[in-house]
Amino acid sequence: MLNQHTIDVIKSTVPVLEVHGTAITTTFYQRMFAAHPELLNIFNHANQKQGRQQAALANAVYAAAKHIDQLENILPVVKQIAHKHRSLGIKPEHYPIVGEHLLAAIAEVLGDAATDEILQAWTDAYGVIADAFIGVEAGMYEEARTQKGGWEGFRSFRVERKVRESEMITSFYLVPADGGVLASFQPGQYISVKIFIPGEAYTHLRQYSLSDSPDRPYYRISVKREDARGERPAGKVSTYLHEQVQEGDVLELSAPAGEFVLDEQDTRPVVFISGGVGLTPMVSMFNTLAKRSPERPAVFLHAAQNSQYHAMREAVEQLVSGKEHSLAQWVYTSPTEEDRAAASYHKEGYMDLEWLRSVVPNRDAVFYFCGPVPFMRTINQALHEWGVPEKDIHFEFFGPAAALN
Repeated sequence: MLNQHTIDVIKSTVPVLEVHGTAITTTFYQRMFAAHPELLNIFNHANQKQGRQQAALANAVYAAAKHIDQLENILPVVKQIAHKHRSLGIKPEHYPIVGEHLLAAIAEVLGDAATDEILQAWTDAYGVIADAFIGVEAGMYEEARTQKGGWEGFRSFRVERKVRESEMITSFYLVPADGGVLASFQPGQYISVKIFIPGEAYTHLRQYSLSDSPDRPYYRISVKREDARGERPAGKVSTYLHEQVQEGDVLELSAPAGEFVLDEQDTRPVVFISGGVGLTPMVSMFNTLAKRSPERPAVFLHAAQNSQYHAMREAVEQLVSGKEHSLAQWVYTSPTEEDRAAASYHKEGYMDLEWLRSVVPNRDAVFYFCGPVPFMRTINQALHEWGVPEKDIHFEFFGPAAALN
């Protein structure tokens, strides 16, 4: 436990972290990777280059400082991050390394303002926070290892099928290479894929949502090919999966993880809202719902550029046709002439509150959404403006968490 003086000192640094947080975390990653380049086998290089990981860590450090006297307030965030850590293989021995370079980064960025008192307070606070993560993650490692069909670390899976779903998205059907039992998962969860790309100095880890229901004899991931755009280079892993990985090849997978899951105990209507490849966890949830709770009302709303970029549309429409009290609606930003002629979409443009209220029967429902960050900000704002309670709003980031407000 932290004493009151340490808590007061940590809280006094909150305004400083709000201003200098990203500079501190950027320096932290630079120092840590310089001293421990082997950790580049774990961290997402693309998120580092785009600054997303630095911003996410800065937000997490800021939140920890702000709530240092009531860390239970950030427990949901701790669990979310811990799931990612377990999926990536972060272990207790990594925490002293992080602590050393985080404290050094604080001292470097703040200079004389980082007094001995402040650095000691943050040393003590980091110890408490690290212990909390280690404890939570220990339970997650145990659960992943001991469940039926479970495993620790990475397990070899064979690509049984490779299916092109749209112009940009391809699905990979994965089965255990050893022929063993397949661990179950909660609809909405993800796995980490470890990729060894020829010519690359380090391995690459990427997390992909499982896009089918848990009762299948395979795991399915549906991967968007990230092409170069503006100054952003093409995604190395997604391009490799699309262009190089073929049926019969073997991939290394971690056990399923994640907090963004369908609450199957709730019997109220459920609304799934997705943009682009953000539909993958929604399809898993909807498939599960249709099989286990066919009487539960459901609305599936999806935004895409047009039908050429709309993955798994026919599968969702088939589920809707066979399920009472369900509805699917599509929003296309740039429908093709064929889309217009076939009336294959329901709205042109973007989702907004007025449209949501016109297609969702009422706000007494549970809402799940996922997609590009700007899309998620729009949906989050619309749901709050509509008066949907915070407890009924659930979302998932593909990548480091960002602010939706």
